[in-house]
Amino acid sequence: MSKRIALVLGSGGARGYAHIGVIEELERRGYEIACIAGCSMGAVVGGIYAAGKLGHYRDWIESLDYLDVLRLVDVSFRLGAIRGEKVFGQIREIVGDINIEDLAIPYTAVATDLTNQQEIWFQEGCLHQAMRASAAIPSLFTPVMQGSRMLVDGGLLNPLPIVPVVSSHCDLIVAVNLNATHQQPYSLPVIERPPAVKKRFDLLLGSIGSRLPFRRRLEGNEQPLAGEDQPQPFNPWLNESSADPQGQQAAAAPEKPGAPKSATGAIVIDNVGPASLLDLINQSFEVMQTSLAQYKIAGYPPDILINVPKRVCRFFEFYKAPELIALGRQIARDTLDRYEGEGR
Repeated sequence: MSKRIALVLGSGGARGYAHIGVIEELERRGYEIACIAGCSMGAVVGGIYAAGKLGHYRDWIESLDYLDVLRLVDVSFRLGAIRGEKVFGQIREIVGDINIEDLAIPYTAVATDLTNQQEIWFQEGCLHQAMRASAAIPSLFTPVMQGSRMLVDGGLLNPLPIVPVVSSHCDLIVAVNLNATHQQPYSLPVIERPPAVKKRFDLLLGSIGSRLPFRRRLEGNEQPLAGEDQPQPFNPWLNESSADPQGQQAAAAPEKPGAPKSATGAIVIDNVGPASLLDLINQSFEVMQTSLAQYKIAGYPPDILINVPKRVCRFFEFYKAPELIALGRQIARDTLDRYEGEGR
């Protein structure tokens, strides 16, 4: 069986932690990763792996609790919610100052040049700058200025950069798509965290969110959701299920004549859409990435495609590293079992 592979790691926000589990499963089975191309979080994980520091990085992100993640949020009021200096400063400490051409394997990070409206491939120069530019998620991280160029997340044009590895002298191309829409029954494993710490994190992050001009305002005769006396501060890491895990808001809603009910009798509250401008931008960004990824796969089909469903977590949930790593390993195991079972 062929073992030498070119690995393509796609973009997808926090779901990028699943790349770590995929890499671990590939190595466990004896595959040799001979080159890497990555975009956004795929570029970060791929670059750290190529630098030989993935174990250190994993130890760090798995050690982060809610408050640790909050301390890494350096709020910005210009061109992005977060400056990213704390996060990428820690990554630089782990990886060190190294150039791409000095890595053990060929590596490509893909970014988008907004000034010239084109895709940029980093295949030489500072690894840290390449990762930072590739992962400058619009609206979340501030862009990277390089001369006259403004660089942002490569997922804007190429969320699954297969083309950079097509000419590599490898036996197989393995691509990890973080924007899959299939309905296979994958969900995040449950890893308990102290509820008191989580509550404190949500309150603190909500306090930061209240200072950002991103929260949707109630207009005209629009009524607040049940349980909301006033608009709440935006918390990008708080998903719907954790915000109201037992449907308490719905249960507490005053019943209106003709209001729809669930099977349990609770009042059904219509989803009024994204709760903030930031949420709206990133949901739109994800829709675009999903469509673009399908075009890339159709144009250059990889030998092995590992699909991570985008519904498993929200774009912002960077505190779920242990769960996402475990999920990536599980999906890679199932995909590789099918591929190897076909006798290829």
